[in-house]
Amino acid sequence: MNLALWIVTGLLAVAYLLGGGFKVITPKEKIAASGASARWVEDFSDGGVKAIGAVEVLAAVGLILPAALDIAPILVPLAALGLVLLMIGAATVRIRRHENKLVAVDLIYVALAAFVAWGRFGPESFVG
Repeated sequence: MNLALWIVTGLLAVAYLLGGGFKVITPKEKIAASGASARWVEDFSDGGVKAIGAVEVLAAVGLILPAALDIAPILVPLAALGLVLLMIGAATVRIRRHENKLVAVDLIYVALAAFVAWGRFGPESFVG
């Protein structure tokens, strides 16, 4: 179970580090032009998109570093829980925009982050 949690955590961290970093350094217009799955940025200001990217980068860091450095490892499941909330918000935006096919992807991220939060709060906790 611990190995599965580390694998999922690592994959989530890479995905959110890359995706969040892209949002932080790329102008909103360029993100919107990158494909149909990125049209959601039209509903947000440039600063809002950058803030979402910054939250994603911080969550990616929070998934790995606290456990790796053994400094406040309780932050790992909290970061995962934050990603659950973020992706529920993302799914809500997709539903509002009638992008129903893309909601499934957001819900997969919700499930993966929820698995990490559950595992690190419960059976494979770093504390205790």
